Amino acid sequence: MDEGIDTGDIILQRYYEINDNDDYATLLEKAYKGCAEVLYDGLKILNGYEIESIKQASIHPVGFYCGQRKKGDEIIDWNQTSREIYNFIRAICKPGPMARSFIADKEIKINKASIIKEAPAYKGINGSVIAIEKDGLLVKTSDSFIKIPEWECERIIKIGDRFHS
Repeated sequence: MDEGIDTGDIILQRYYEINDNDDYATLLEKAYKGCAEVLYDGLKILNGYEIESIKQASIHPVGFYCGQRKKGDEIIDWNQTSREIYNFIRAICKPGPMARSFIADKEIKINKASIIKEAPAYKGINGSVIAIEKDGLLVKTSDSFIKIPEWECERIIKIGDRFHS
């Protein structure tokens, strides 16, 4: 530790793979387990008194800081690519706040999205519901479309409805 905020030397660091099956809930599970393991192994290193640390400034002189989340951060920008929207939705799904959008003046909470492999480029208005299937909605993005299989709302969604920010 030192006098700065998260600027002290690093004594142990681990990376965990994130794949397309992961979302906020699965990453929390990985973090709960991984943090306990890193803490335990870090304490063993400190107990041994032979510490080989890494100066954070040697990785980057400024460091990496994230701003605090604020109201509205959960709103989907339908002008992004399918991959960007898919990642955004899964990053804040339950038990998080869930991604949000609107149809007319009604808020829609979106908990899950699916990438459609090799989806064709689709001409249309971003955020438009282009199809309703038994297992979800197909919604236009900037490059193609994604499937929305889990959402919560107060109104019936129809083809041609348009999500907006």
